[in-house]
Amino acid sequence: MAERRVIERIAARFVTRHQPMIRPHPGPTGSELPFGAGGRSGALRAAIFGVNDGLVSNLSLIMGVAGAAAEARFVVVAGVAGLLAGAFSMAAGEYVSMRVQRELFERLLHLEAHEIATEPEEEHEELMRIYQERGFPPELAQQVTEVVMRDPQVALETHAREELGLDASQLGSPWGAAISSFATFAVGALVPLLPFLFASRTPAVVAAIAASGVALFAVGAAMSVLTGRNPVVSGGRMLLVGGVAASITFGVGRLFHVAA
Repeated sequence: MAERRVIERIAARFVTRHQPMIRPHPGPTGSELPFGAGGRSGALRAAIFGVNDGLVSNLSLIMGVAGAAAEARFVVVAGVAGLLAGAFSMAAGEYVSMRVQRELFERLLHLEAHEIATEPEEEHEELMRIYQERGFPPELAQQVTEVVMRDPQVALETHAREELGLDASQLGSPWGAAISSFATFAVGALVPLLPFLFASRTPAVVAAIAASGVALFAVGAAMSVLTGRNPVVSGGRMLLVGGVAASITFGVGRLFHVAA
């Protein structure tokens, strides 16, 4: 039991680390969530943020090298290195994080299943107390708990959800997270790099800024699909953030001027 409590406290950090205080949304609700937006690891959300990370980080890197007045070939080398390093780093980080999280949650589910099998009365009382704390009348809490505890699988899923905040069917895939992070980061990082493959110096810099600006605004606007906010405001905010980051690194690059 002591081991389980320690693991539960650790798991709580994974479950609640990104959960802010809930406040009513000022905008319209709409009829339903967009495809892929549900859950902690919604596919749409992961894709948007992956592209955004790749775009902002590689744009900043490329603008820094370009600001130093380096030849286009050096900018391309830096851009490709930034794309690969960032994509592999994101993939490795997501894989390790998701693997540890999944193994932790699986351990908790194993302990919960063991207790349901060996201590059914204690688990019955625990679940009934949870329902009562949520406002169920004692008789109704007793009835609901009896129905839930009849089926071991339903009991495990219910205890996991009510006690641990876990959905046993949504533990996440480490390989899926790694591959999607790699792919989306690479897509974003490729945008500011492409102009330097076909042009050099000022034309390439201008094209990279223009393409990245459009992409930044589009990514920010796409985020409004998840948040329900004004797409123009969301797009402009992302454009401003990416522009400031790129401007700073470009200025730093100018301080380390390398070309004659």
